[in-house]
Amino acid sequence: MKIIAGALRGRRVRFKDQAGVRPISGRIKQSVFDIVAGLVPGAKVLDLFAGTGAVGLEALSRGAQLAVFVDLSKACVAHIERALAETGFREKGRVLRGNALSDLCWLPYRCGVSQFDLVYLGPPYKDEAGRPLACSTPALSRLAEANLLSSGGWALLQRHVKEEVAVPPALERFRSEKYGDTRVDFFRRAG
Repeated sequence: MKIIAGALRGRRVRFKDQAGVRPISGRIKQSVFDIVAGLVPGAKVLDLFAGTGAVGLEALSRGAQLAVFVDLSKACVAHIERALAETGFREKGRVLRGNALSDLCWLPYRCGVSQFDLVYLGPPYKDEAGRPLACSTPALSRLAEANLLSSGGWALLQRHVKEEVAVPPALERFRSEKYGDTRVDFFRRAG
């Protein structure tokens, strides 16, 4: 995994391949960060379904104030903690093991941040048996229910193009980008 821009531009972070972990492609990461460039400096970032931690690490490299990483996998949590130490971002990163599809009201208590300026959701597309999953709608609902998005913040959802998403009333989709079999939807608070 390579950091594209910012303080650690060009730095490679080792990641041992794991079943079920689908790292964000460099092309998608570059495009997404070009779009959100103005939001990142000084931002509080939440990387849900963090996996490799690529999105949060990229945000820290580009000047984010803080990145909180949440993943259910012990192996992914250990990898992200190691990557934060190797990159010198240990003080700016918090890694939490938890289920992003459950009630997220616990998150502010465990990380000390009640709302985030940038939230990236990258739920898995398939289970271990290769069956398609539909995690995007419940993940967006949990995010909205916990009121984790700041008033000017954006939430980005990476999903398979064939997965339908029901947008909770508290959020509105204002942009969508397609990259092969992947779509990234951009949301902000409704109203």
